Amino acid sequence: MTPREVYDIIRRDAVEIYGEEEFLKLLEGGRALTVKLGADPSRPDLHLGHTVPLRKMRLLQDAGHNVVFIIGDFTGMIGDPSGRSKTRVPLTYEQTRENGQSYYKQVTKILDPAKTTITYNSEWLGKLSFADVLALCGKTTLARILERDDFAKRYAANQPIGLHELLYPMMQGYDSVEIKADIEVGGTDQTFNLLMGRNLQKDSGQPPQVVLTFPLLPGLDGVEKMSKSLDNYIGVDEPPEVMFEKCMRVPDALLEDYFRLTTDVPPETFLPILQTDARAAHFAYARAIVTLYHDPQAAERGEARYNAVAGGGAPDAVSEVALPRGEYPLWKLVLDTSLAVSGSEARRLCKEGGILVNNARKTDPNEVFAGGEPLLLKRGKGKFARVVFEADF
Repeated sequence: MTPREVYDIIRRDAVEIYGEEEFLKLLEGGRALTVKLGADPSRPDLHLGHTVPLRKMRLLQDAGHNVVFIIGDFTGMIGDPSGRSKTRVPLTYEQTRENGQSYYKQVTKILDPAKTTITYNSEWLGKLSFADVLALCGKTTLARILERDDFAKRYAANQPIGLHELLYPMMQGYDSVEIKADIEVGGTDQTFNLLMGRNLQKDSGQPPQVVLTFPLLPGLDGVEKMSKSLDNYIGVDEPPEVMFEKCMRVPDALLEDYFRLTTDVPPETFLPILQTDARAAHFAYARAIVTLYHDPQAAERGEARYNAVAGGGAPDAVSEVALPRGEYPLWKLVLDTSLAVSGSEARRLCKEGGILVNNARKTDPNEVFAGGEPLLLKRGKGKFARVVFEADF
């Protein structure tokens, strides 16, 4: 792929390129560029939303450039305030290291490990003296820091902002100075921090890094950005059967973006399917994603399980719980099979019609089931458990 082709693909999918003319010149310059990726180690589990910028970094790697993967073990002990309405609880040093290693293992499902260098920003931030920190703080103003949307909102609402949080953008920007980054990639929610790197590099006499920002992938709810905390995500480390089922739940209106931003399927392949058969397009997307993060055989198993469940059946592998013969209210069976984490959640699920027993929907949490034939319990669209009653427990 030529530098211009790489540029065109990134230009097509990026929200913004800061330093656009510089970017094309760098790609055509003939030297291996340093592409910076910073990771917040408080979130070690990757989902498809994270892969949007990662896939563009892999494109740059395939074009001959190198990624420096910075684990923010030092900044993680502050906690990135991006998008936060309150101060985040800081992590311990040990937590940042453990989470960082998990993150690296997952990103190298996408990035080329041979062209990815892992490092920790405590290696340089931990060595700064107080005089160094004061000098760094002198390179910006409080008014500039308060331009950040989340800080501005918290300040206007009279919510506390820790002084240490105000230093976070400076620390992330200083990472770019330390590794002499040519390019930094991130989501639009990181724009302020990424541009801080450009400013600090200029002040340090370095060429300012090109900043590439990419859209935040909406989650399966079609409203909020993809997030584990909102349970609207597809994790890259999830079992293939779970991944396939979640892919089938992508809202129709978002499927084109999901194809374009998270798969290698070319538009000339997926667009005709999208325009004629939305269900077939969902199957094509699910197969592509499961194959990408597992293998074709896993995609086949995921599809078979999905078809069995969608047809009212159950997958072959279902967790089984043995209970002594007796009488059990429905909510207790739901709890004992781990389809709920508490009695109150079990009762709520039953009342809301979220529980099926032998394919029959049950809404009375106190309905009693006597020990006898096995019961197949189903929660929602794809969580199953089988209860087996034993006479001599």
